[in-house]
Amino acid sequence: MSLVIREHARARLITDGPDPRRIPVELRCDPGDPRTVQIGLPGGVDWAFGRDLLEKGLRSPVTRGDIRVWPCGRAQLILELHSADGVAVFQFDRAPLIRFLRRVHDRFGSSAGTGGRVRTRTDAVSETPAGAPAPAASTTRT
Repeated sequence: MSLVIREHARARLITDGPDPRRIPVELRCDPGDPRTVQIGLPGGVDWAFGRDLLEKGLRSPVTRGDIRVWPCGRAQLILELHSADGVAVFQFDRAPLIRFLRRVHDRFGSSAGTGGRVRTRTDAVSETPAGAPAPAASTTRT
């Protein structure tokens, strides 16, 4: 049995076209680094960043390095990835993301950086305003 937590989800790739394209994505968290989330995109492209960025983005806009995350209404989350090749914007339903984060916490406990639970938008937490300087994210593209 693999200790890597995986959650399959679908995201909408937001483009200039009339309809967003739905694509499969895989969320992963490895026990060797439970504070990092990897998002596997079609074509073998992976992005890795601090799980806290995803958790905070469920509640309020947050930017770190080449990644921006923000809630979109009550049921969705936007993930914006910047690279030398351009910008990709994805819209996720919140439910699979929250389910994934809870599984990470249940498996790895507080060592995964949640402080004991997965927070949602209704929790009172102060955040750095969007656009304010923040530490650079660690990204991995393959």
